[in-house]
Amino acid sequence: MRLLISGFAIAVFSGAYLVTAQPPPPPGQPAQPPQPMSFFVTSAGGGNGANLGGLAGADRICQTRATAAGRGDKTWHAYLSASAANGQPAVNARDRIGPGPWYNAKGARIAQSVADLHGDTLEQARRGNNIQKPTALNEKGETINGVGDTPNRHDMLTGSQLDGTAFTDGQDHTCSNWTSNAATGSAQLGHHDRTGGGNVSWNSTHPSRGCGQENLVATGGAGLFYCFAIN
Repeated sequence: MRLLISGFAIAVFSGAYLVTAQPPPPPGQPAQPPQPMSFFVTSAGGGNGANLGGLAGADRICQTRATAAGRGDKTWHAYLSASAANGQPAVNARDRIGPGPWYNAKGARIAQSVADLHGDTLEQARRGNNIQKPTALNEKGETINGVGDTPNRHDMLTGSQLDGTAFTDGQDHTCSNWTSNAATGSAQLGHHDRTGGGNVSWNSTHPSRGCGQENLVATGGAGLFYCFAIN
């Protein structure tokens, strides 16, 4: 059984894992080239609120932006969950992003594995992943605005619970599985800067106040989301 402790553990230990670059090599050893990018935050959303064209459309956005950044050699998926609907089972974000490890555009490691990313064990939760404002860069290697910046864009679409799984309560947490830009509905959001919203979760902090672009902006976002290379 997965331990849903990520938010608590990160809150306690968040100051202990700021990693913005690869560690230096041992004395006498040559520096290793930085790892190529395998994780980023989209520099812009799909432009239509939370209507991303479903999971397939969101994946295309990730692939297109990665290709423009010179990383089209990899297959990219959006970190998004989807609810069970129309006879199709739920989809968990954690199950669609590959095994890891993942690195940002500057070569800083984000997480070693899916379990490491989500803090599935006490040790992994204590150590924490490395998603935070200095490291959750977009595909261009740029920092994303967070709390204290104008405009604040720290809300990340995920539709996920803390452990990276889809909600099973029958409520809409995915803006109709990423096909709605209505003023109604809702999407679960995380905070890439781990600030605000009552907890410090990167992937499950609070719901949006609707699915339209204006609704997403109103809660401190812009329809951005995480992309991971799956291979």
